[in-house]
Amino acid sequence: MNTVHRGWTDPGIHRVVILSFITITLLVLSAGHALAHNVTPGDAGYIQEIWGVNIIPFMYLGAKHMVTGYDHVLFLFGVVFFLYKMKDVGIYVSIFAVGHSTTMLAGVWFGWGINAYIVDAIIGLSVVYKALDNLGAYQRWFGFQPNTKAATLIFGFFHGTGLATKILDYEIASEGLLANLLAFNVGVEFGQIMALAVILIVMGFWRKSPNFFRQAYTANVVMMSMGFILMGLQITGYFVAT
Repeated sequence: MNTVHRGWTDPGIHRVVILSFITITLLVLSAGHALAHNVTPGDAGYIQEIWGVNIIPFMYLGAKHMVTGYDHVLFLFGVVFFLYKMKDVGIYVSIFAVGHSTTMLAGVWFGWGINAYIVDAIIGLSVVYKALDNLGAYQRWFGFQPNTKAATLIFGFFHGTGLATKILDYEIASEGLLANLLAFNVGVEFGQIMALAVILIVMGFWRKSPNFFRQAYTANVVMMSMGFILMGLQITGYFVAT
């Protein structure tokens, strides 16, 4: 997997950095809670009130979660950033989907739960990790490249655990639980495909720019900063809540 080591001096890139920080700050502030997996009050009320098998509604909720889950989108963006072949994109996205799906389904079915602030802080760490990986930091710091597929799977487990933890808070009815969870997971995968399609289209045009590698350095620094912001919010939330 390619990495980028170049610096940046273009004034236009500085504006991109400033705008990106403004965007993530507004996004976080508008989230209501400092939880990346937060469920809107309307969706939470719906989940608590329904009973039995509801395939389409849960597919919609799953897709909505994926598309609006900025932690997922940031990590996915980092994963495919330097993947140029669709075969490689398919492999890595599938690995992430397996990890995400496994812990989401098992976590809700068996009632596993982790403190939401802690797991979301780890998810923020996943964004930082991937940005540093794209920047070639581990090769420079430690002299070796960690297994990117294993890292994608492991962090996929944490992303799914974060969602399962939040869903457990709303006590989904046991009647039709398995079917609803499977429908939700299918919706998540549809949402992931939609988000991935947008990312790949943008990346396709961006990579044609002669300044791509210089701007790629800045983009990953910004992504790393976003991950640190998410981590800081979760850690702060944990200590405030306890």
